[in-house]
Amino acid sequence: MTRHFLRDDALSPAEQAQVLDLAAAYKTDRYGYSPLAHRAVAVIFEKQSLRTRSSFEVGIAQLGGQPLIIDARGTHFGRGETVADAARVLSRYVDAIVIRTFGDDRLAELAAASSVPVVNALTDGFHPCQLLADLQTIRERRGTLAGTTVTYLGDGANNMAHSFLLAGATAGMHVRIAGPDGYRPDPAVLAEATRIAAGTGGSTAVLGDPKQAVDGADVLVTDTWTSMGQEDDGKDRITPFLPYQVNAELLAASADGAFALHCLPAHRGEEITDEVLDDPAGAIFDEAENRLHAQKALLAWLLDDAVQSGASAPTGTAPGTTAPAGTAPGAGAPTSSAPGGAAPASEASVNPVRGA
Repeated sequence: MTRHFLRDDALSPAEQAQVLDLAAAYKTDRYGYSPLAHRAVAVIFEKQSLRTRSSFEVGIAQLGGQPLIIDARGTHFGRGETVADAARVLSRYVDAIVIRTFGDDRLAELAAASSVPVVNALTDGFHPCQLLADLQTIRERRGTLAGTTVTYLGDGANNMAHSFLLAGATAGMHVRIAGPDGYRPDPAVLAEATRIAAGTGGSTAVLGDPKQAVDGADVLVTDTWTSMGQEDDGKDRITPFLPYQVNAELLAASADGAFALHCLPAHRGEEITDEVLDDPAGAIFDEAENRLHAQKALLAWLLDDAVQSGASAPTGTAPGTTAPAGTAPGAGAPTSSAPGGAAPASEASVNPVRGA
């Protein structure tokens, strides 16, 4: 069956751990594996990109594959030709399709018509490739994911908040979302994350008070307050979010050794201060680098049956990393946990998309 990666919950806890183990191995040896030899991957952009384009193009080449970069503005993709028809054609040419687009319905239409794996490189609803990089970064710093408390501050309705809920819950983490009224996560996404967390030892919480949200947190995460496409919506996207700025004061109120993450690009002085962003001991630029390694691991896992089964998976981890506690490389869900925020009541659940 064709496996797609449309949302963070497309991977089980064991599968997520296996991809992260691969990412650590690829970071240790960038050029030692060629699972994409003689394969081509289309990378389609309907939204502008720097990190996504660079990391996918370089990563596919490092794995021995041929990246086919497509700027949708210069093609008939979705204009005059349906997304489904384009997917059927591309499936005859390439071995996988990566797309950075707007609506999740557009992504779902592409995946439904594709006979090759489709990867979500960012939509309005989710940013799952970024979360693999973030989880890799946290694991490098802390040695484990299970039991880690992560607080996302800012627009709780954006794609990074949604992805942190799903990916963090899958990893057995305690995920807190803190933001002003009117900027809270989609209830269906929150409910699904809460359901997943119940099985992994994690938890979810939505809070309004930023100081309460960061108390005891190991990682603070933020993103731009104005996402692409929101620039002209007429809303004040500064004033309501100012209490949620990631700064030295909030970091000091967090757990000892806490650090910040930001997927970039950053609006310096808005959602994050220069002091935090430029901290030489910070993790944000390690996080940016890990897009390369995590996405290589994901593509190898999706396209190489031997890698997915563990038969030819690279072994070893990057310096300073270990597999999640209680989890053998490539197997088993995280089992340990630490106290975290209380989980809110569940609402309607969302089923992960696992194939065409």
